[in-house]
Amino acid sequence: METLPVSPVGEKDTSQQQEQWEKNSRENFDSITQIRQQPQDYPTEILELTVSPDPASQILENPQGTEKLASRLEGDSDESHGSASEMPEPHQASDLWYCPDGSFVKKIIIRGHGLDKPKLGSRCRVLAFGFPFGSGLSEGWTELTMGLGSWREETWGELVEKCLESMCQGEEAEVQLPGHSGPLVRLTLASFTQGRDSWELEASEKEALAREERARGTELFRAGNPEGAARCYGRALRLLLTLPPPGSPERTVLHANLAACQLLLGQPHLAAQSCDRVLEREPGHLKALYRRGVAQAALGNLEKATADLRRVLAVDPKNRAAQEELGKVIIQGKKQDAGLAQGLRKMFG
Repeated sequence: METLPVSPVGEKDTSQQQEQWEKNSRENFDSITQIRQQPQDYPTEILELTVSPDPASQILENPQGTEKLASRLEGDSDESHGSASEMPEPHQASDLWYCPDGSFVKKIIIRGHGLDKPKLGSRCRVLAFGFPFGSGLSEGWTELTMGLGSWREETWGELVEKCLESMCQGEEAEVQLPGHSGPLVRLTLASFTQGRDSWELEASEKEALAREERARGTELFRAGNPEGAARCYGRALRLLLTLPPPGSPERTVLHANLAACQLLLGQPHLAAQSCDRVLEREPGHLKALYRRGVAQAALGNLEKATADLRRVLAVDPKNRAAQEELGKVIIQGKKQDAGLAQGLRKMFG
């Protein structure tokens, strides 16, 4: 698709700031990684659950520990910034910004100016240091486009995009995830071009962006990266949610694909919810019924799992995956019944 139109906003001369930022940041962060090249789009198809990669990490979903992290950020951070004699005065709570989903805390080091913030399509000039090895993001000076590019696919890319959405021009900040013990990531937003809010996009533009996200998600899923695929499907769904009723039929496929990712990521409760969304629109969607049955079995809801899997087999009696899963559920149910019976005998024996 075509790149979203953008119009530049005024940019101040940042050469002196750049030189100082580079000097200060490189004293603490010296690892360099490279942004992966943007891959080509692949055909978009409904995913099969037969792919079973072993993901190395899980999607960040309201992680705990932001209060502890905030206390670390508010105090002296000798680990990251040298001796106490060189430290500025401790920051106040007003200098902290909590990501609404709880995934990270940002401490503002230098406040930016103006009220505008990067939006979809904004090209941001960013100075970044402190990313862990393998994050997929470049350090030093780089340009990132909001809403576009493979840099957003990994965990740190998603967090950086969320952080940039909260920053003004010239702002410098430190970012850390709860539970991440490495050095603080430092970001400086030197400048950015004007983008657009999602509500400003035409329906055709949203659908085109969603198709791109779906295609990239399918590619990542097939490559054994359900975490990255789930992010792509989630972004596509957020774009389509604002369309007027009845909405895009693409949402059905996206929810079904998202459920497949969530099962592989060990999130059966979310997978069941995604399947519910599919079945609200298409009650006979076999893949959603099967995946919800798998999710309910993982949650211990054996009666619900049995009902979903039997519905699949009623339409497709030769569905081998459903046959095997139903067999597992029946065995699991017998074990539960035997355990219950044994418990009752001990209680009344």
